[in-house]
Amino acid sequence: MSGMLIGELARRAGVVPSTLRYYEKVGLLPSPARVSRRRQYDRRMLGRIRIILLARDAGFSISETKAFLTVWTRDTTPSMRWREMATRKVTELNELLARVAEMKSILEGSFRCECRQLEDCERVLATRICGGSNQRRARAARSKNTGPRRIA
Repeated sequence: MSGMLIGELARRAGVVPSTLRYYEKVGLLPSPARVSRRRQYDRRMLGRIRIILLARDAGFSISETKAFLTVWTRDTTPSMRWREMATRKVTELNELLARVAEMKSILEGSFRCECRQLEDCERVLATRICGGSNQRRARAARSKNTGPRRIA
């Protein structure tokens, strides 16, 4: 036997066998040869699995990882593929970080009042009016209203 059975490959890759079956199902791994109805993987699949796991850890989706492994021409080197995909992913992450910072600002800056009704809270109104796009204005509006607003 020159190949590896699914259990051995999974153990060496640090995953469970069901992960390999899933990767095969979604097209990340080619269907292996079968010997006596048992999957017989080529030893080179270990490297491919490590690439899949690296892509997963870097935040790439299954479809992005599949594209990395299959869509490119032979002239496109792996480093060129990775660079292009990584550039796009970094842009996505920067957008996500900005969104997370905005969400955190809203959560930390809101509801530090003692208003009796949410509809009357000027801090909530300032946050909603700014829509988070101008955090400086929202902070300024909140700092002007440090005390509770009294409702008659």
